[in-house]
Amino acid sequence: MAAAQGRFSDHAEHSDSADSAEGAEGNGVPPAFRLAVEGVKGARLRPEIEVDPARPPQRLAPYAYALEAAVVDGEEDLADGRLVLLHEPAGHEAWQGAFRLVTLVRAELEPEMAADPLLPEVCWSWLTGALEARGLSYGEPSGTVTRAGSHYFGGLSERRPATQIEIRASWTPREGHGGVPDTAAHLAAWCDLLCQIAGLPPSPAGPADTATGVVTLPQRRGPQHR
Repeated sequence: MAAAQGRFSDHAEHSDSADSAEGAEGNGVPPAFRLAVEGVKGARLRPEIEVDPARPPQRLAPYAYALEAAVVDGEEDLADGRLVLLHEPAGHEAWQGAFRLVTLVRAELEPEMAADPLLPEVCWSWLTGALEARGLSYGEPSGTVTRAGSHYFGGLSERRPATQIEIRASWTPREGHGGVPDTAAHLAAWCDLLCQIAGLPPSPAGPADTATGVVTLPQRRGPQHR
């Protein structure tokens, strides 16, 4: 299993490399945020997940850390997403806390799954179920599930129609000792969601499927090469 990586940003003035979190304390980075970032960086992930650095947003919060991930099968990306950790040391009224996790997850669907009228509700339950299956406490969840179809014409007419699902969500991880949330566990739960929407079975050491009576998405056809 590989360790996660990402990119670090504080007030948009200092270095945004993943390794700068350790040395940025002298630049005014709050210890709680530094420890939360270290938790993300130290998380152990399934081998099917590849993680790359991502530029964090500069205006959502004073401190931010971001990564992108994909569930990979050979040269095919089965699903991909982005996860951002935000920190407002004084606390944020809308978040009801000092930290916020923001995510985008995408995957292509099989036609029979795309036609399911309950698919948006099911996908949202996968997110909350992944967090709850790992025993994580969180608050103020919000988001959208979007289903979009594509039809191809002209020089692309040989391609079959495709449907994509997209989950945009955010939630407040509950803070533990020293005001630091268990960011490694939240990242692991997010990766559980990413693998589930990609159609992979749960890992032997991971949580079981939530009791929704719904199976994971079948792996998509028509691979998209990296």
